[in-house]
Parts: sequence; structure tokens; C-alpha cells
Amino acid sequence: MKLAKRYLVRGRVQGVGFRYFVRQCAMRIGITGYTRNRDDGCVEVYAIGNAEQLSELEGCLWKGPHLAEVRGVEGFEASMVKYKEFLIEPE
Repeated sequence: MKLAKRYLVRGRVQGVGFRYFVRQCAMRIGITGYTRNRDDGCVEVYAIGNAEQLSELEGCLWKGPHLAEVRGVEGFEASMVKYKEFLIEPE
């Protein structure tokens, strides 16, 4: 069963390749959706996948690329919006 979740990732997550890292993880796992930088310094991730895929993605969000310093990941249930792939939204 497909689920949709929105994540907010806090810490040093902008300017370190975080969105590209998330896209790479999502594509490997088979998740669709998007990631984007927010004005408050967080990275937002909208992801569609099954529970196992979303759990694996959340693990990736906590890890981040080696220059990132993740201090928090909040996950929220979200309404379903269809995406054909995983996108990096423009800033």
C-alpha cells in the first residue's frame, strides 16, 4: 500500500548537496516525490512509497551526505499527490 509522508530535516542541510543525496537515495529505493530547500534553513522532503521504503528513506535522511550535520528529522502523514519520479524542486 502506498503512503505519502512529508519530512522536515533540520541542521546543516543546505549548501552541502543534501537534496541531491536525497534524490539518489529515493531513486535507489523506488520512491517518488520531491525535495526542496525551505526559507527557514530546513530541507523538505515529500515522499510516496510503501512503509518499508519510507522507513529506509528516513534512515537516509538521518544520515545525509558527509558534509551535512542532521540535527532532526520530523515526519508527517501527507495527502497523496501523484509523482512519476523524484524531483529536486527549484529554490
